[in-house]
Amino acid sequence: MRRLIVMRHAKSSWAEPDQRDHDRPLNGRGRRDAPAMGAWLRQADAAPDAALVSTAQRTRETWALLGFADVPVTLRADLYHAEPAAILAALRDAPEVETLLVLGHQPGIGAAARLLPATPPESPDFAKYPTTATTIIAFDVGSWAQVGWGEGRVEAFRTPRSLG
Repeated sequence: MRRLIVMRHAKSSWAEPDQRDHDRPLNGRGRRDAPAMGAWLRQADAAPDAALVSTAQRTRETWALLGFADVPVTLRADLYHAEPAAILAALRDAPEVETLLVLGHQPGIGAAARLLPATPPESPDFAKYPTTATTIIAFDVGSWAQVGWGEGRVEAFRTPRSLG
């Protein structure tokens, strides 16, 4: 069995309108939400064994604030604003760990979260996939190379707001 954590980056800053999108950092809310989501993942016994993270500043910052400094991370340029097919390709090429976290951007990361499970969770926020939204999806496969659309089972879905 494999567990996948699909996460959108935390809330980013628009304070510098001339800044390149790739270089935008997190804002104050994002810097608060990311550690809270990391704490929830630990409470849910869903700490990742490895992570695939977009190279954008806001995804790298989100990853750092989750608090999994000892977990191997692979920064992937192909996850920056990736379409669902590119996210699936990255999954199929992932290290063979039990629990993998993929951290990316809308709209692709939310679309991938909707396409991977057989049945989506019943939450109005799932379709929007707001910043720091996180879904844990289980797959009955022996390898990440075997993961496909509609084959997973949602174990949990959370947003910062649902954490309270």
